[in-house]
Amino acid sequence: MSEAPRRGWTAWTEEIPARTMLDMPPDLSKKVVNFLSALALEVGGAIDRDRQPPGDPMEPMDDLGGRYSLQIPGEPVVFEYLVLRRKREIRIPVLVWFR
Repeated sequence: MSEAPRRGWTAWTEEIPARTMLDMPPDLSKKVVNFLSALALEVGGAIDRDRQPPGDPMEPMDDLGGRYSLQIPGEPVVFEYLVLRRKREIRIPVLVWFR
């Protein structure tokens, strides 16, 4: 019996952070979306290799996941993300844009 292929990791943004991104200038919003998409791949690679994902840990990692904070380099944007191992997803519940 063969094992089903593992799907990639995705990023999910909660409603309030998504609204914040819509209020940003288009070029900044695009940078944030691209950063979060790339972050999902980086986090997934780290988790799949039993390594620490990027960012500052806010909650200890367990079998289900963990919580981290991170600033987008060079941009006035700080966010928190949750690692959801079973869903192979990062979820962004908090995103702060310093105007």
